[in-house]
Amino acid sequence: MVQKLKLEELNRIDVETFKKVEKIPLVIILDNLRSMHNVGASFRTADAFLIEKIILCGITPQPPHREIHKAALGATESVDWSHESDINVAISDYKGRGYEIIGIEQTTDSQMITDFSIDNSKKYALILGNEVEGISDEALPNIDTFLEIPQLGTKHSLNVSVCGGIVMWEFAKALK
Repeated sequence: MVQKLKLEELNRIDVETFKKVEKIPLVIILDNLRSMHNVGASFRTADAFLIEKIILCGITPQPPHREIHKAALGATESVDWSHESDINVAISDYKGRGYEIIGIEQTTDSQMITDFSIDNSKKYALILGNEVEGISDEALPNIDTFLEIPQLGTKHSLNVSVCGGIVMWEFAKALK
């Protein structure tokens, strides 16, 4: 008979071990997110896939906050993060460190993520934009590549934390 595993049977690492373990070369930049739930969910997903760091830009809410913690379930303690008021400073910083900057956005120049080859010898920074406006217009010229997720239904976009989960998984599979 199939049974669900108990938490202690999952053999997860603790926060101290997480801090020391090698991360995949992937940084997540959250650009002016409004929802604390989306921020918390992004932290939780980043923890699950050993993401290197999250950069919270502009008005994106920062830990500690009860609403972020509710979705993150402690991942704000394990995942490295920082705040940068200007997204272009974050982009410039990571470009200078050799990261390819990828905007997850529907643009005239975007390609489907299914058509993009993730190079496991590269480092990437993925930008996820505001729930309504998307990635800031002033950041667009500084982004190397734009990717979008194929959608087959009637809606024009996915929730940003759902979108983040999909793209983090796609990059984590290729980079680990």
